[in-house]
Amino acid sequence: MQDSASDRRIRDIVIVGGGTAGWMAAASLKHHFGAAPVAITLIESSEIGTIGVGEATIPTIRRFYQALGLSDIDVLRATGGTCKLGIRFNDWTTPGASFIHPFGLYGQDLKGVAFHHYWMRLRALGEDVPIGDYSLGASLAAGGKFTTPSRNPPSTLSVFDWALHFDAGLFARLMRQVAEQNGVRRLDAKIVKTNLRGEDGFIESVTLDSGATVAGDLFIDCSGFRGLLIEEALHTGYEDWSPWLLCDSAMAVQSEGKGDPPPYTDVTARPAGWQWRIPLQHRWGNGYVYSSRHTTDEAARMVLTGSLDERLLHEPRKIGFHPGRRLKAWNKNCIALGLASGFLEPLESTSIALIETGIEKIKALFPSRDFDPAVVDEFNEMSRLEMERVRDFIILHYKLNQRPEDPTGFWTHCREMAIPDTLRKKIDLWRAQGHFVRYRWEMFSPPSWLAIYAGFGLLPETYDLSVDGFDAGQLSAALAEMRKAVADTVASTRAHGDFIEQYARPRSVAAE
Repeated sequence: MQDSASDRRIRDIVIVGGGTAGWMAAASLKHHFGAAPVAITLIESSEIGTIGVGEATIPTIRRFYQALGLSDIDVLRATGGTCKLGIRFNDWTTPGASFIHPFGLYGQDLKGVAFHHYWMRLRALGEDVPIGDYSLGASLAAGGKFTTPSRNPPSTLSVFDWALHFDAGLFARLMRQVAEQNGVRRLDAKIVKTNLRGEDGFIESVTLDSGATVAGDLFIDCSGFRGLLIEEALHTGYEDWSPWLLCDSAMAVQSEGKGDPPPYTDVTARPAGWQWRIPLQHRWGNGYVYSSRHTTDEAARMVLTGSLDERLLHEPRKIGFHPGRRLKAWNKNCIALGLASGFLEPLESTSIALIETGIEKIKALFPSRDFDPAVVDEFNEMSRLEMERVRDFIILHYKLNQRPEDPTGFWTHCREMAIPDTLRKKIDLWRAQGHFVRYRWEMFSPPSWLAIYAGFGLLPETYDLSVDGFDAGQLSAALAEMRKAVADTVASTRAHGDFIEQYARPRSVAAE
């Protein structure tokens, strides 16, 4: 048994900043350590607002809050949430064209050969059926329907997943309730100084506007774009990704919304970027993500407000950002989470998912007060690879665009720009043989890549030769049966609005 002098285990964690990232970290880490002698203090100022536009998620969020003992219905009710089966992309190819990137599979693999090869042969035979017709997730979304997935799906045709749209402020409030109930201490204060140790430059404590100091062994920076600890105190540095991701601004506004909420996020191409539309129970979220090099703030404001025919709940507000990542997510005894660690535009709703994976890495590589460089280096390598993989997936959308009219030059630039070698290799192998490259730390699996490739019309030059061994008539009939099974399920499923009304209406949700 170790004596207190030789015990190098961390006892005090200080989280700087609340919001989604801070309270998710506080709730999850406190739950993880349970009764272990690890104190967690979160410092936030009620005078400082949070960005709070990350209101669409991917399915991993459900595993995150379920691990804290919360059910889907608990969270839907507490956050004014709706169900999300995927993302609908509008006008990214030709005007009026759309496709859905679902959370789920396409068709059925046969004899060890992936389904998309059979779909490709059917196209070669003259049957040009949208690939979404073979996806239950995509078809439910397109039909405005929702049901929870089968616990024991009879086939891969029944496999899909779902996520949530929610009020990010209400979700942070829910995470705060969970964290404080489990013993997290909250301090409402501003940090006026970060105090570094003279011998090694590690963070020793932070000084509050009250004059008090808060010391810690490990500091987690959730202070947003500012990076109060990771950048302002430790000067970590930033890697710029703007050569590939041109958008650096967003205009955001909330509206009353009209009609039943669809079970998907809408993402619509605009002259110098794209617009999101996220349905909640008590309001809808809207925003235009754009490149300030290709349009003005006022023009962006006009595009956004001109597309909405319902009452706006406030004036549109501008958010500026810089796409990229900190050179180190973990520097000395400080780990950055959320916007403090870097920023990728929310085209595929990855902001909150990257917070989740950051928290999981902290748990998996939780250090001692010695902060072994091997542990820190592994964390940074995992974080770098993961963000680069998500970056490449987002770049793919821009690279494959086919916008015929381009008055700002934005979309032409995106089509013609050089892309990272890691993405170029993926595209080349897909085009040549319909092969998916899967690296370590990929957030998006092959069905997601298939959704984007097929949605943008980038198809392989050939299909697996073994597929020619199937009789054309039998192949056509087999795929027709798959489509029928999907369509029959959609037809018998209730509307998403009915599901929300029956199960997810909160007892009281105040619009914020």
